[in-house]
Amino acid sequence: MKSVRERYAENTRQTLLETAQRLFAEREYADISAEELVREAGLTRGALYHHFDGKRGLFEAVFDDIEGRAAQRIKTAVGSVTDPLERVDRGVAEFLDICTDDVYRHVVVLQGPIALGWARWRELDQLHLGGVVLDAVKALLEARLIRPYPAELIVGAVYGALAELSLVIAESDDPQGARAESANLVRDLISGLAIGPASKQQA
Repeated sequence: MKSVRERYAENTRQTLLETAQRLFAEREYADISAEELVREAGLTRGALYHHFDGKRGLFEAVFDDIEGRAAQRIKTAVGSVTDPLERVDRGVAEFLDICTDDVYRHVVVLQGPIALGWARWRELDQLHLGGVVLDAVKALLEARLIRPYPAELIVGAVYGALAELSLVIAESDDPQGARAESANLVRDLISGLAIGPASKQQA
């Protein structure tokens, strides 16, 4: 059984996270002050610094939560698929769908590098999504479905392409159209690495 103090601490932390996600999804990171965050949450500045060490720490926690849920969505989407090429196709499709989500687009893709700095943004992004890409590439290599370049080079190329495409989608006036074209492009990139006929399934 959790104590009253522990339950209160959890509720306080969750309130800050929910409030911050709403505000960070609606506005620019630089335009939101620590004072506004705690005021909107109905809490004190001390609570913010106790749980997150300030606005940047709170943003990182929101970012981490959104990325974690995105990675889980992708894993769920491919979980029952055994064919390596189909797993890639479904995984890419799910990731690109995630990129059209307004909260993910604004917080992770657009504001993330600004709030966290590019190096920290990349570190956290790879922490959640890098392993997903690596697992997919290893499965393709082990099945001898793609040319035997070093796995880290293929992962870098695929991860880099997906990261840039996520920005294109986020900045597009037509996110759904950009998502569809991105799916076709990634499919062609994978097909270019294929040893045999690549999957033609539609993402």
